[in-house]
Amino acid sequence: MSILRLLNEYQSAIWQRERDLIRRLLQILNGWEIETSDSEHLHQALDQLNELFLLVVVGEFNSGKSALINALLGESFLKEGVTPTTDRIYIVKHGEPGNPEFINDDVRVVRYPAEILREVHIVDTPGTNAVMRHHEAIVREFVPRSDMVIFVTSADRPFTESEREFLENIRKWGKKVVVIINKIDILQDAEAIDEVVSFVSNQVQRLLDFEPELFQLSARAAQQLKADDSDSKQTEPFQRFQEYLQDTLSKESIINLKLLNPLGVSLKIARQYKDLAQKRVDVLADDSATLQKVQNQLELFESDTQAEFGRHLDRIEKELLSMRMRGEEFLDDRLRILKIRDMLNSKKMRTAFESEVVGDTPQQIEHHVEEIIDWLVERELRQWRLMADELGRRKETEALRDAAKQAAGGFAYNRRQLLDSVGAQADQVIASFDQKAEAARLTESVRESVALVGLVEVGAISLGLILSAVLTTAAADVTGILAAGVIGILGLAVIPYRRSKAKREFRQKMSQLQESLREVLSENFKRELERSVGRLREAIAPYRRFILSEEDQLKGVLSELDDTEVEFQSLKEEIER
Repeated sequence: MSILRLLNEYQSAIWQRERDLIRRLLQILNGWEIETSDSEHLHQALDQLNELFLLVVVGEFNSGKSALINALLGESFLKEGVTPTTDRIYIVKHGEPGNPEFINDDVRVVRYPAEILREVHIVDTPGTNAVMRHHEAIVREFVPRSDMVIFVTSADRPFTESEREFLENIRKWGKKVVVIINKIDILQDAEAIDEVVSFVSNQVQRLLDFEPELFQLSARAAQQLKADDSDSKQTEPFQRFQEYLQDTLSKESIINLKLLNPLGVSLKIARQYKDLAQKRVDVLADDSATLQKVQNQLELFESDTQAEFGRHLDRIEKELLSMRMRGEEFLDDRLRILKIRDMLNSKKMRTAFESEVVGDTPQQIEHHVEEIIDWLVERELRQWRLMADELGRRKETEALRDAAKQAAGGFAYNRRQLLDSVGAQADQVIASFDQKAEAARLTESVRESVALVGLVEVGAISLGLILSAVLTTAAADVTGILAAGVIGILGLAVIPYRRSKAKREFRQKMSQLQESLREVLSENFKRELERSVGRLREAIAPYRRFILSEEDQLKGVLSELDDTEVEFQSLKEEIER
């Protein structure tokens, strides 16, 4: 039998809007992620819109739930006892009594021809806090299907801690809750009754922030007196409860509650996943900020390294400048008429040039190159450590732990896996980073490049390309001049000219050497810096792609859930009006 037969045209339109909204919520969450239990709750909410009113009775075992239902039915239809007698959920529907109808492992349907069951189904549940703890889980899963919850607590142990937790869980689903203090007849006097009622009422209001509909009665006494056709004041509390149910379960009230309860379930789930999406967006925003920080560090690393390299190059060029100045001084000093004999001794000149001009310049330059290499290797290693430390702090954050607890899918796992992957890669690079081997590799690479400009044979370059021409020409000129007997001309014209030409060519060759060396070292440095920065960026690239992808999806989901929540709330307010 369906609730639709009770609806007018306007109510039917609201009913259809509600179904469409729930389907839309399912579509949003199925396109993102949703726990199986929440999906089932939403499908049950859709089914609930087709079913008759569902009145669910819950409470701890031996609180008198079955006795209360039997009193409402007017006969001891359900089994009662001091031990947990109900091990599954029983839905009591109108009909002729017979064997329980199987719904699933945890739910059975039983029938009884009571008038109240024509428009209301009553549900008897296993006692919570029983020896079989899975009973409580069964009840928790069934509560979202209810339209109204009757919470039964016993006067001899009213409102225990487990009852408080269970009632709080029920309240989260936005259900209408009625609190029954049963077995009131075991209390000695009115003062004791008032004390228990006041305690339960205050606890409910203080802990759950709502004022309950509260009744104190004795279901067993009411059932017994009704069986004896007695009229007693002991039945009055139960009669007041029956009258309350009759008013609450009027046609209009049933329709309102029937339409409101699936909305309550849907709103709870929509807000739950909206909060989850927002927490993930917050986590990713912090991740994105961390990645931006890492990116800024890489850019700073790149610019600082380039600036520092320039200072290293300046030191090398300073060595070449000193060599050039020594060379010019050498030429000024040795290409003189007074030292003509030394000029004609090319071996002596060569030895003097190598000693006084070239000196240890190749070794000093090679030393500076090695310093550059060691410095570059150390900077890259330090940058790996900085990146590993920065991302390592993102592995364990309060926001991540909250998101991980609520994650229905693989978000927390995938995010942590990527962080672990980057961290492991960084740790592996740091652990296996052989600075000597890396420096040796770079040294060999640079040496091969520098050899092209003849740095290792800088003395040979200077002598071979400069002095050989100068000295050979000077020697020929000296020989010719001596043969002609005109030594003065050599001193006044030829040697100064050759000295000036030698200095020009020396400067030119030194400039070419300086330029070639700068170009070779710069190309090697640029290649290695790009390689270093590229490896660092490549390490965090999968994590960055994950963040961008998740952020884009989450913002879309968040927007859709926000719109859906607004529509659910608007429909709820319309029904309440």
